[in-house]
Formats: sequence, C-alpha cells, structure tokens
Amino acid sequence: MSIATRFASRISRSASANGKLSIGFCQRRFMRVLTCEEQELVNDSDSVKNQRFVAVWGNGDYGRLGLGSLESKWRPAVCSAFGDGSLREIACGGAHTLFLTDSGNVYASGLNDHGQLGVSDDKGYTIDPLEVSGLPNNIVKISAGYYHSSAITESGELYMWGKNSSGQLGLGKKAGKLIPFPSKVEFLNGVPIKMAALGSDHSIAVTECVSETGDVLSWGGGESGRLGHGHKSSLLGFLSSTSEYTPRLIKELEGVKIKSVAAGMLHSACIDENGSVFVFGEKAVQKLVSREGSTVSTPSQIKELPFSQEVACGAHHTCVITSGGELYTWGSNDNGCLGTGDTHTVHVPERVQGPFLKHSVSKVSCGWKHTAAISDGNVYTWGWGGAMGTFFEAEHSSGGQLGLGDDVDYVEPTLVDFGENVKVVQISCGFNHTGAVLEYN
Repeated sequence: MSIATRFASRISRSASANGKLSIGFCQRRFMRVLTCEEQELVNDSDSVKNQRFVAVWGNGDYGRLGLGSLESKWRPAVCSAFGDGSLREIACGGAHTLFLTDSGNVYASGLNDHGQLGVSDDKGYTIDPLEVSGLPNNIVKISAGYYHSSAITESGELYMWGKNSSGQLGLGKKAGKLIPFPSKVEFLNGVPIKMAALGSDHSIAVTECVSETGDVLSWGGGESGRLGHGHKSSLLGFLSSTSEYTPRLIKELEGVKIKSVAAGMLHSACIDENGSVFVFGEKAVQKLVSREGSTVSTPSQIKELPFSQEVACGAHHTCVITSGGELYTWGSNDNGCLGTGDTHTVHVPERVQGPFLKHSVSKVSCGWKHTAAISDGNVYTWGWGGAMGTFFEAEHSSGGQLGLGDDVDYVEPTLVDFGENVKVVQISCGFNHTGAVLEYN
C-alpha cells in the first residue's frame, strides 16, 4: 500500500574522559545521570585526534546548557559529560537540550515543565544531562522543539514526548496534553521516518524511501497554515480547524519526493529531490509567494532560489543552503538574524556574503532570532545576542547565544573562536542558546 493510500485510509558534544557517572531513581524508573562540569579545550590535539566533543553557550537558565550549573556562557564551554568522544548529535530546543551518543542513547538537560526532557513528570529541570527514559538504544536522529522532543530509531520508528496541547506529538486526539516519557507514534507503524523537524507547536517529518527521499507529513497546531494542509481562516480571522492530532500527508506535495524539512514558529519549509524549496505558513511568507494560485496555507515553491540542499527555519526567518554552498536568507530581520548587514525585512531570498564569498556553507541552524552556520569547519553566528538593554554584567545576562564574548547583536556572520586544531561537524540553535559537536583534527 502506498503512503498516500495508507494515510488517506486513516482519516485522510570533551577534553578528557573524567565525566563521572552516577545512578539515581525517579518514579521507579532507572535513570543514568552524567555529572558535568565545564572544561577547556585540549591544546595538544595529537592524543585526541578525531575525538568528538560538545560545546554549548548562551542562556543557562534551568541548566539547559548541561554544564552542571545555571550560569549563562558568552563563549563556548566544553561539557565534560561526554568526554569519551562518543557524542554524535545535539539538538537545542526552547529551554532544553538533547544529546545523542554513538551508542544510540539520548540524554537531556534543561527545563522540563512540559515533560520535554523525557526523564520524569515531577522533575522541573535538570542541570546535568539525564538519560531519556524508555527509548530503544538504537536512536539515530533527535530533534527538539520549543516544548517537545523526538527521536528516530535505526529502523525509522518515531518516538515523541513533551507538550501535546495541539496534537504536536501525533499520538491521537485522546492522548494527554503532556506526555513526560517517550511514546511511539503508533499511527506510523510500518511507515519508516527518515527525519523530523519540530517547531513551537507543530511537527513535520519525511518518510524513508529507497531513493532517500520520501513523502512529507505534518501534525500539531495548524495556525497560520504552518502544516500545509490548506486550513482556511474564518471571517473573524480564526482557523476553522486548528490542529491535526495524527501525522497527515501534505496532499499538495503528494508524489513530490522530499529530502529535507524544517519547522519554525508559524511556518515550515521543505526541499525536494530536484532542489526546489517549498514554504507554507505565516503572513511574512505571503509577500514572498503572492502570485496567482499561491496561498500561505499550502506549500508554495520559491523559484528565486538555485538548486538547494538544506533548509532551516527560525521564529520568523528562513535560511537555505544551495548545492554550491551559497547561503540565502529571508523573512523578519529582527536583531540582524538574516546576516545581511542591516535589520531590514527581506521578502525575496538574499545571499549572505562576508566570509561565505570565500568559503562555502555546509550547515545552518536558526534560533528564535539568531543564526549559526558551518563554513570550512568553522562556526559563524549572527543576530540576537541576548541583551535585554538593562542588565549587562559579564557572564550573567540572559544571552550570549552567539558565543562571541558579549551579548550584543551582530548583523553579519562573525567567527566563533574555538582555538586551533578543531573543526565543527554539527550545529544547533535553540531559543537563546546554541550547541555544537566538534572534532579534534
């Protein structure tokens, strides 16, 4: 049975390995706690060549950095919890962070007010990474939304946990509004998932196919048309249907093979096998795709872009990497999050220049109003630095998510200093914190 038929029939990141391991219990569930402390980078890299580690920076409230404290960091800090070099991936959410190890285990730190850590339903937050409860030990991909989280197994099974008030976990209409432990999305039984992207109150995923591209599904809150299902507004401006409680195939993209997806606050985006970019969601998108036959509530192609490889969505901005390693951005430019040298809103994709004219971009991630990209093994950040305008005491503001030693805004890509002999292999931006997986050369 094809995916279209099936869905139609179902209603429609250390310097040394001295991070200590301790054991604890919570709600009768076995928990592994990685006690963490900040460490410096190794100067002599010969002994740790090719070893991976994780660095985090930005807002430290609720322990979201996983450094064993509540302190904010204006520069990258190495987390000792994963000092054995086994970290594969990091995912930064609203006020929490997920860590994926090479062995397929997932750890979490930060705020847990909606169960987004997947460790306990009575633990408000944790400053040390705790192992997520109840997941198989063969996880290969993780994703963190504002209040919810997900993990994908080697065989493509999707597990989700956290806030579910709008159906963003895809567990059905009868599921609770808060799910504190990972739950398998049973609706997707027999449908392997390749990747998932989580927004503020919605989720979007791509199925796994032999061709490495697949169908695109979305679920959760449908406000502003961010699910791509054509939800219409009433005369009073309210959506007639706001949520999808189980994964639903985006009919407008049926037959289109999708290879990459991204979810922002009120919009979503995806790229197909031909390098075409499709967007759907908030009003800011409407000005970009305002032509006959296009609406914000269904996917619209952005024809101004060259062949594209990767897409990322922030709160109200979007970034795309082309096959040639060029970076294009558009949308709201609050605090300079587009990296174009000013703060003017951009309605048509504009190429980010500066260092990217010399070196191509390989990865990009968007936070609320800041952006980070990997180019030639280095990280560049720009946008909102986190300053609130009233509190500027060093290392104690609410920001520093750019990792540049202060909390002011930058309107152009600026190099983050990790020292010598390291290269960055993965980057993730949260609301106002950032994480990276690095490797010693």
